[in-house]
Amino acid sequence: MKIAIFLPNWLGDLAMATPTLRALRRHFGPQAYLVGILRPYLADVLNGTPWLDAQWFFNPHAKDRSQRAWAVARRMRAERFDMAVLLTNSLRTTIVAWLGRAKERIGYVRYGRGPLLTGKLYPRRDERGILPEPMVATYLELARALGCGDESPRLELATLETDERSADGVFERLGLWKGGGIVAINSSGAYGGSKLWPVEYFGELARRIVAELEQDVLVMCGPKERDVARRIVELAANPQVVSMADQPMDFGTAKACIRRCRAMVSTDSGPRHVAAALGLPVVTLFGPMRPIWSENPTQRAENLVLDLDCIGCHRRVCPLGHHRCMRDLTVDRVFAATKKLLSVEPS
Repeated sequence: MKIAIFLPNWLGDLAMATPTLRALRRHFGPQAYLVGILRPYLADVLNGTPWLDAQWFFNPHAKDRSQRAWAVARRMRAERFDMAVLLTNSLRTTIVAWLGRAKERIGYVRYGRGPLLTGKLYPRRDERGILPEPMVATYLELARALGCGDESPRLELATLETDERSADGVFERLGLWKGGGIVAINSSGAYGGSKLWPVEYFGELARRIVAELEQDVLVMCGPKERDVARRIVELAANPQVVSMADQPMDFGTAKACIRRCRAMVSTDSGPRHVAAALGLPVVTLFGPMRPIWSENPTQRAENLVLDLDCIGCHRRVCPLGHHRCMRDLTVDRVFAATKKLLSVEPS
């Protein structure tokens, strides 16, 4: 059995798809050949996990033509896949699976792609449109449609030995103790500015975590957030607040560093799902998205969201210009949620 799995394009969504990958491997067994088709920038995220036999890169706009749609479709034809499982909802990936001549193509009927699917799932709707439900459950529904048994919604990621050695170097350079006592902070928001919490709030929060909770703070960042991470450290004005701004930027190192922390405080962005998949409790600061999309009963979490009429707008930039969903979320409230999570021992 050869199965191509078109994986989500966003870091957080890929982490939320891990229960489905686990279910597929468990159901089809070690004799099946499972290929994950994903964006190149996500290449290291699943390293250390046992579910995929290979990863293929797909980027329709890549300079490398071997990653473009027609090249991937030709490669699929040569491999003669029995099935393509579409965790993405795009028409483009469905066309690639169809051009690639996968015998079965299973996915949700959205964006006009129904005629190209052989196995069709329909999102739940009411008179207002698609009903919101956790993405983990949405992905697992695809696995159930393929005959997979019940699977825990627990997210799961792993690290490699090389990741851990790289993290050792980071901790040594930053003066961190790898045995614990560290809270990770993630301020990123690749989706758009509407998900960002003010940088001065993060600076104050980091300072209070060190002073009142006696924890070090590690500010996580990607290549585009280096300056923000440095600014948080500057505002905190405490040597126990350090950042990844001048450290290795690969996902493997980031995973190994996050895994050593006690908890994470994060915007509603990909790294919070990585933290959850590595077993950390997470305080999440929600803005335009409702928490239901990423709810998970297996995770220790404090989801902070304000009671505003505009919550749930899903806009990348605040359409009203005030950004109250994040600006009115106080440091006091986030600090209290962090303190609460740290006071509860994991079951």
